[in-house]
Amino acid sequence: MAKAQLDSALRPSGERWAVPNDVSGVTTRVDRLQALRPTLMVLEATGGLERIVTSALATAGLPVVVVNPRQGRDFARATGQLATTEALDARALAHVADVSRPTPRPLPDAQTQARRALLGRRQPLSVRRTAEQNRLAGTSGRLQTDLAAPITWLNERLTTLDDEIETMLRASPLWRDHDDRWQSAPGLGPVCART
Repeated sequence: MAKAQLDSALRPSGERWAVPNDVSGVTTRVDRLQALRPTLMVLEATGGLERIVTSALATAGLPVVVVNPRQGRDFARATGQLATTEALDARALAHVADVSRPTPRPLPDAQTQARRALLGRRQPLSVRRTAEQNRLAGTSGRLQTDLAAPITWLNERLTTLDDEIETMLRASPLWRDHDDRWQSAPGLGPVCART
């Protein structure tokens, strides 16, 4: 899957096609796949680009699994395919579906997806804050002032995200229960429990 197009490959026929990675392309893909009635479809995680098509396929009742891109790449290498293009990757993923048969799982609900998005945004901000704090520890004078500004901004953003995560968590009895259980273990705090 690329930003511009969605590549598909079928097994055992070897048929391949591509559609634009937009609403009409996703609709075309879903319609075509519904007509084919596949037993399993494997997509690779592509930093979120796969979410719309995965959701559309699952909503249409099609059996879809999202795998780590390394799985498809390792599988292709193991079968002697060293080159990589979108079309070849689609063929390798079709082979993964045919041979390893990963189990489809239901898509997370909208609240879970929203929580994951917040946690996904929080993690890189936390890493950036740590890096800036480490830089700050080894500087003096004017550089300390320069480094303090992004740290302040990062602290504000993290506080806002933590508040949003807390609000979302407290709105769900199930998530509250899970959070309470995790935090009851010695050494586990709120960030670890929620992640």
